[in-house]
Amino acid sequence: MSVTETTTLRDRVGALVAEAAEAAIRAGSLPDVALPDDLVERPRDPANGDYASSLPLRLARSAMMPPLAIAEAIAGHLPAGEVIDEPRIAPPGFINLSLAEHFVQGEIDRIIEQGPTFADGALGQGKRVQVEFVSANPTGPLHVGNGRGAAIGDTLASALSAAGYEVEREYYVNDAGTQTDVFAETLYARYQQQHGRDVSIPEGGYPGEYMVDLATQLREREGDRLLAEPGEPPSPEVREMGIALIVEHIRGTLATFGTTYDRWFSERSLYEPSADGAASAYDAAIAILRENGHLAEREGALWLTSSDLGEDKDNVVVRSDGRPTYFASDIAYHYDKFVRRDFEQVINIWGADHHGHVSRLEAGTEAVTGKGDALHLLLYQLVTLKRGGETVRLSKRGGEIITLDELVEEVGPDAARFFFLLRAPSSQMDFDLDLAVKQSNENPVYYIQYAHARLASILDRAAGEGRTPEGGDVALLTAPHELALVREMLRLAEVIELVATTYEPQHLAHYGMELATSFHAFNDAFRQQGDPNLKVITDDAALTAARLRLVLAAKIALGRVLDLMGMTAPERM
Repeated sequence: MSVTETTTLRDRVGALVAEAAEAAIRAGSLPDVALPDDLVERPRDPANGDYASSLPLRLARSAMMPPLAIAEAIAGHLPAGEVIDEPRIAPPGFINLSLAEHFVQGEIDRIIEQGPTFADGALGQGKRVQVEFVSANPTGPLHVGNGRGAAIGDTLASALSAAGYEVEREYYVNDAGTQTDVFAETLYARYQQQHGRDVSIPEGGYPGEYMVDLATQLREREGDRLLAEPGEPPSPEVREMGIALIVEHIRGTLATFGTTYDRWFSERSLYEPSADGAASAYDAAIAILRENGHLAEREGALWLTSSDLGEDKDNVVVRSDGRPTYFASDIAYHYDKFVRRDFEQVINIWGADHHGHVSRLEAGTEAVTGKGDALHLLLYQLVTLKRGGETVRLSKRGGEIITLDELVEEVGPDAARFFFLLRAPSSQMDFDLDLAVKQSNENPVYYIQYAHARLASILDRAAGEGRTPEGGDVALLTAPHELALVREMLRLAEVIELVATTYEPQHLAHYGMELATSFHAFNDAFRQQGDPNLKVITDDAALTAARLRLVLAAKIALGRVLDLMGMTAPERM
């Protein structure tokens, strides 16, 4: 592996260790042994350096040498000076590595040069990935749980894009099936009520006040044109218009939340022939399953023989009345994703209540595309809202679900997104409404955004005095708190790669707090000293310009983190 082929600083340092080990093998100080991947890691204690390698311990058995002897052999070939200082060997067989001071200083200029692309990587190598998230049924407004899915999916998509993948965000509109039938029946009942008819909503219908609002919009737009004769079914237009109104509302909610999509995909389109006359995705998928012997007719229904594909039981794809199941739609949908649209990787972000559907969809996708291992289903747990330590259970506007609109109105989109990202998707979370609106460092959103605003204010104040970062000599920055801030910035590319490989966007949220902490420590170090030269803007023009370059780089890095999480980076607070 060449140093120039690596994507992150960790990879670059790891490549140096690999090259040193290979040089030791060529020199005969190590036997010819295979080297593992992941040769370096960040030590828990910064006193042990920026990176550490346990390679000597891992090679001891195959090399039949003491770990410390292996460490000596490898360290002797590590090129200290350009990127790293002299390596330090620590029992029982670690090689501790610190970045060279001049290298750390030079990274400030690189960050400024890269600007909004700082920390971008090449892990994905342009691989086409689709991230499908939220995809709530178009039968009502989005609720708080949907908001968590939106924050997770949107941030994951951003991290994947930064890691070098070609990413498409998609919302799957479930506009076919029984739930939308009941929705249309409920809407028509409310619409009739708007015109004085004494009708009730259907059993199992949607009782929320939003249905009354939708009916009011229909009446205001269409008058009584959509009324059928009493007792007669409504025009299909009622269904179409109702779904369109809900989808329009969902789009608006998500836009306010800071989330947009590349494509809104209609479930009904799966059953329609393509523009070039090819069979519908549903027909094509069923034909493949039938041809490959994965379907069986039993009890008047059509079954996917999932038990032959590792599932505990078979699953119905077409009911005895000839109607496809939701499972059939999902199989056709993923056939469309992998075969017709040629995505190389697909990530679905689902609520934990879909847990029972995971394995059968993986089996169905494998049966129809042969790419089941390229489908990743990420489940997120429920959200509990807390105020004053008490659980908030009901909406203030009608006693049903608490909508995402209500949450955003109360705490703002930035706070909502960040709090949703604080915990791993697999963890249930308590959302502290009181904390989310606090204007203090107790609130992690305020803490991070205030750091960005503080960085901006330093640059603004300097500009007002005719000082700029231009031409600053970063070699003048030698104080520990200055270099510590740069070192923290250099972690971002690794955090992005971690999110892109684990699908755990909470790492970005935690890193954002750590980077803000590093800046606050940098800033506090100046304020705690009486020396007038121990601050960013001093009488020393050269030192001031150098420190302003550091502040500009930190602003770029922190702004990048906020942008990846879909949050604003305020210039003033």
